[in-house]
Amino acid sequence: MIKKDRLSLGREVWLLAIILFFVEFVRGAALISFIPIYGKEVLYINVAIIGVAITAHYLTDTILKSVIGYLLDRFSIRFIVHTGLLITLAGMLMFQFANHHWVFILASALYGVGISPIWIVCLTKVTEEKRATQMGFLYTIWLVGMGLGPVVCNVIIEHHPILSYWILVVLSLLAWILSLFITNTQVQQVQYIPFREQLHILSERLKLMKPLLPGMILQTTGASMIVPILPSFAEESLRLTNTSYTLLLLFGGACTVIALIPMGKLSDRFGKKWFLVFGFLMFAFALYSISQGPTLVMAYVWAIVLGVSYAAVLPAWNALLANYVPPAQQGLGWGIFSTVEGIGVMIGPVLGGYLASIYSTQQVVFISSILFGAIALFYIFFPFKHIVHHSTGRH
Repeated sequence: MIKKDRLSLGREVWLLAIILFFVEFVRGAALISFIPIYGKEVLYINVAIIGVAITAHYLTDTILKSVIGYLLDRFSIRFIVHTGLLITLAGMLMFQFANHHWVFILASALYGVGISPIWIVCLTKVTEEKRATQMGFLYTIWLVGMGLGPVVCNVIIEHHPILSYWILVVLSLLAWILSLFITNTQVQQVQYIPFREQLHILSERLKLMKPLLPGMILQTTGASMIVPILPSFAEESLRLTNTSYTLLLLFGGACTVIALIPMGKLSDRFGKKWFLVFGFLMFAFALYSISQGPTLVMAYVWAIVLGVSYAAVLPAWNALLANYVPPAQQGLGWGIFSTVEGIGVMIGPVLGGYLASIYSTQQVVFISSILFGAIALFYIFFPFKHIVHHSTGRH
């Protein structure tokens, strides 16, 4: 019986991994390639509205994260995932009728509904004795899906934009069908906290996190403001074809993946502060250089710098956040961070699209570089000793 249970659990983790891959593949393709390119070149929607649509996606995603615990406490896992992915599929299907701005924005918003639950459900299905292996596997699937989606979409959308759309619809449909086979068994029970207690804990954690908030909002705003304009910027300022743009994304992403583990080890050895400072500083300098319209060769050089800089920042940033997460309330703690970061993610696309419509995509990348430069300065003066004091578990 024990062997059968373990085998069943293994199969379910694989099932969730496949669903997660399809969902993240479509998400990466939609946000980075499909919505900006299809919206501009097929539906003739301006970049400001594209920015609003991407913000609408993140808004529904963020709101759902804040109520997912409440929903899981009252409905079955299969019902929540299946319903969420059905709404996501409906959002994807709406894009073919999205000639009007409000339909385009609504389609993007609906598409964000089914994405949040799948990660929470993955957490409830992971066994304690195999947590590191299973979570590592799921994170790999997430990264591969998010990275592969825009690459495949870029290759296809240049010649067959309608085909790229139907591929995303079919993958959304497959994810929805597969969700019917999810069981309602929770290996890890999610601890649900009464709403009043959540508010009290939230206010206490926000007081402790106060020094961290400006950097969190600035960096997510700076990163997300270039999302709706990235394909246009590559075409107008860098003079890249879709194929060259795709290779550039692949190149930068590969550099991040290759550098991630070495950078994580180095930041553990030499300290987080200067990895954050120099990581964000190099990120800012690379974005500034790209905004000046470099040659193709130099664009690839700066893609390497961006990839390595991101790899330097990510482990140090996650370690910094972990110091503020209460050990007894991991879910709530990370949920707070997701919500705060979500503020920047919601502001960024609207701001980027608006600025691009007034000035140019080149100016948006330039402004983003200034924001990342400001973040680097912020971490020079950030009270890292204060972090060590609060990470002792007294709070």
